[in-house]
Amino acid sequence: MRFAFILDPLPLLKAYKDSSIAMMRAAQVKGHHCFAIMPESLRVEGDASDVQVFAEAVPLTLSDDNHDWYQAGEAQEINLKDVDAVIMRKDPPFDGEYLYATHLLEVAERSGAKVFNSPKSLRNFNEKLSILRFNAFISPTLVTKSSDKIREFVAKHHDVILKPLDGMGGMGIFRVTPSDPNLSVILESMTLNGAVTIMAQRYIPEIVKGDKRILLINGEPMPYALARIPQVGETRGNLAAGGRGVAQPLSARDEEIARAVGPLVKAEGLLLVGLDVIGDYLTEVNVTSPTCMVEIANQTDCRPAELFIDALVAAVS
Repeated sequence: MRFAFILDPLPLLKAYKDSSIAMMRAAQVKGHHCFAIMPESLRVEGDASDVQVFAEAVPLTLSDDNHDWYQAGEAQEINLKDVDAVIMRKDPPFDGEYLYATHLLEVAERSGAKVFNSPKSLRNFNEKLSILRFNAFISPTLVTKSSDKIREFVAKHHDVILKPLDGMGGMGIFRVTPSDPNLSVILESMTLNGAVTIMAQRYIPEIVKGDKRILLINGEPMPYALARIPQVGETRGNLAAGGRGVAQPLSARDEEIARAVGPLVKAEGLLLVGLDVIGDYLTEVNVTSPTCMVEIANQTDCRPAELFIDALVAAVS
């Protein structure tokens, strides 16, 4: 089969840990052909008779060398409906250009392309706000652009995490208390003086044991989570923020959360989802480009990238 991966620029990908590269390597081992597409090359052409979506695709030959991990063939223009699957793996931020890309990919779906994750669901499942669909598993949460409401929340819960709604990798996250001398400037900066909506959540002390990433493939949880343990003195466990990844079997609570979320995301066309769980609480539902496949594979007998390719083949067969 031919799989087209929409990616960030190839030189920026870190092969020793990148889940997209792990997927492509697994696909190649199974005899499939991989192409790289940059989102800016997506193009729609249409008239009264037809509408089609095209892109410039670069065929890739993958190696196991993490420094020189691919050879690129000659770029070719493809109609997205002519490959077996299109896999959207562009990283956030979920800005205007990302939004437009999901619209173009939805046009491609209407012309016959098979796109994962579902472009419509990429738009509908904000990675922070989606936890509100599963409120039985969340810690006290506030979503607002009002600094006054956030101050009231902080006064009530004493120790609070503030998050932007469009970030990734722990970017822009603050931990605050009522006595924080910088609370005013943090709120002014994050909300742009009341113009931007943010999320506040009661701090979960279990973060010291790790921010667990649970991968769901076609709605089914992988048996191991990757606990991303913060550095000493750091609130964020994200690997991008220096967290240390430790694979561990799912707890009973992890399994409960995953089994509750899995059927819904599967029904929404989300083939790969990454749940973030701290202690007993669901904190994010990652749908754009979930990671941690490599770390789990390196530490356990589970091979998420191979299982994802198997699920992808089954979905398009």
